[in-house]
Formats: sequence, C-alpha cells, structure tokens
Amino acid sequence: MIGNAPFTAAEYDRRLTLTREAMQRAGLDAIFVTDPSNQAWLTGYDGWSFYVHQGVIVTQKREPIWWGRHMDMMGGRRTCWMDHANILGYGDHYVQSTEIHPMQDLASVLKTRGLEKARIGVEMENYYYSAKAHEVLRTNLPDAHLSDATGLVNWQRLIKSEDEIGFIRKAAGITNNVMQIALERAESGMRKNDLVADIMHAGITGVGDDWGDYPAIVPLTPSGLDATAAHLTWNGDKMRAGEATFFELSGCYRRYHAPLCRTIYLGTPPDQMKRAEEAQLEGIAAGLDAARVGNRTCDIANAFMAVMVNHGIEREGRMGYPIGLSYPPDWGERSASIRSEDTTVLQAGMVFHFMPALWMDTWGLETTETILITEDGPAEPLCNIDRKLFMKA
Repeated sequence: MIGNAPFTAAEYDRRLTLTREAMQRAGLDAIFVTDPSNQAWLTGYDGWSFYVHQGVIVTQKREPIWWGRHMDMMGGRRTCWMDHANILGYGDHYVQSTEIHPMQDLASVLKTRGLEKARIGVEMENYYYSAKAHEVLRTNLPDAHLSDATGLVNWQRLIKSEDEIGFIRKAAGITNNVMQIALERAESGMRKNDLVADIMHAGITGVGDDWGDYPAIVPLTPSGLDATAAHLTWNGDKMRAGEATFFELSGCYRRYHAPLCRTIYLGTPPDQMKRAEEAQLEGIAAGLDAARVGNRTCDIANAFMAVMVNHGIEREGRMGYPIGLSYPPDWGERSASIRSEDTTVLQAGMVFHFMPALWMDTWGLETTETILITEDGPAEPLCNIDRKLFMKA
C-alpha cells in the first residue's frame, strides 16, 4: 500500500503504464480525467466530492496531479498515493460562481506545467464534465488542442489485476449476504422501505472484517407492474401476494462491486413466468459456457438469445457490461458490452455483470450473475445464491 491508497505502488504503476500507452496511441500529451471511478483507479482518490469540478491530469512522465476544490484537496492528501505537491486545490470563490469558473484555475495549472500548447484529451461524454466546463477550458487554453478521450482510461480497466479480483470477491461475499436477507425478509404485508432499510444495513455492515461501502446504484426493488420497468427503486407500499419482486443489488468493498439480481414471487407464479424462468436459466447456462477466453462478448449474448428464440421469447438490448470500481450513478465501467454487435475479445481477468433480465407486459424476471473470465473453461460466477425464481407463500 502507498499511504492510505488501497493498492501497491506496482499496481498503480501498472495502471499508469496502460494509460500512457493508450495516450501515446491516441497522440495525446496529457489527459484530464473527470470520471470519479477513473480518478480513483489512477490515484486512489476517494471522496464524495464529484458534484464539483475535479479531476486528474496525466502526462507521459510526471506523477499524476489530482486537482479539485481546496477543501477536497485535504481528502486527496488522505487517500491519494502521490506527493502532496501534486494534489492541488482551487478556492471556494470559484464554486457555483456566475463570474468565474474552476476551469480557469485548471487552465492556469496546465500552463504552469508547460501544457498551454499540448494535445490534451478530455472525457467529453461524461456525467461530470459539463459543456460549460469544456467551453471555459477551451477559451482559456486557446493554443492547446482539446480532443475527446472518453473511455480511454475505462478500457484500460477491463482486465482486472489479482488484487482487484480479490476486492470483487469480497464485494461478492457482501452481495451474498445482502441478497439472502432480501429474500428471507420479503413477505406479504411488509413495507418496501422497511425491507430496503434491512438491505442497506446489511450492505454497509459487510461480512466479518470486510466492511461495506455505499454501492454506486441504490437498491432496485420494484414489484408487480413496477417490475416491468428496469430501474425503479422503492416506495412505502406493502408487498402483496400474487406479485413478483426483483432485487438488483450489490455489495461494495473499497468501491468494488459484484452486482446480482434475483426474483421472488409471493404465492404461486403464473405458468408464463415459470416457462420464462426455465428458458432464462437455460440461456444463462449457455451464456456462461460461451464466456471463455478467445470468444467475444457477442458470443455470450448470442448464446443466450438463441435459447430465447427456441422458447419463443422476444428479448432485445444489452445483456451485460464490465464491473469493478465505480461511483454513482452507475456500477458499470462504460466500455465493452454483452450484446450482439459488440466484438470485444474475452480475456482472463475480465469481470462482467451478465444481466439477461426479462421485462414482460405484467411482470419482470431478473436473474443475473457477476462473472469472471478465467484462464480455462467457462466463466466463474462470483456469487453463490441459488439461480432460480424464489417463491414464498
């Protein structure tokens, strides 16, 4: 470990080498990284400060620079591995001002490091990099060439190190406990918010010495007709007999995730749902068998879809994505996808949330797995909750 950062110097060197090689291929002298997951991956920075302008400057030779609000600079000193001289803060008079903008300060920082005419990549398709930020930065660096480097760092994160996989396994252990509690306590008459309170308590408590962090997505727990939609959360309604509820949950350890979905039906599910469960489980097994080194992400999707076609079930869209280190609002890494048009070649150490959920006209059926691509054989599911439609009287 370096200071309070969660990984070794060798691990951060590995990440910087991958990033700099990608920068060189893209013809970039520097990048400014605003995605908080990418910031943490490169520097160890960990704080709930991504609602203001902040980021990491990476060049070919020097230590990265973490730059953000002055009060958050102190958090950078507590969590980043770099020398304190490379953790910089701008004054609070920049924050939410209509007269000046933090990107003016960033432009000054870049100029003092000889980057006023550099080829600089920025993450233009990013939740945390606004159109106003880009315009102010461009105006204040008139001789620099700013280009889109969205995804440049994300793609370097695709193959996990052994240390990262260890963190994901810890997250999976928390996920197992969280899901078990959700399934055990769900019952007719229970208020949904009370159930979610139990879920969140279990997630933060963790398992043994593996304490729980906040997940990048809050518990998704819709019931009945609400479960025909993918991303609804909860309310204060009571759970009712004759309805299915799916739980889309993840434990989180040191910002690493292991998402899992399971569905419970209170009562006896309709025959249509039982048939869909049979098809879904068969399709998941086919997808896992296709998730092998040398195959492609589309092979996983196509294997699942072939089973759906055989069962006469219509299903379209993405069926999964890489996961690992993430911050709100998403635990996906925003690079490869498990879908028919994606041809990313699978390599050992990749970790995906394989998510072939079914959302029908009157119910939803989510059964998913976090999977690790292994050196030999099919993918390894990292959680151990029974793969089935749960039922409770």
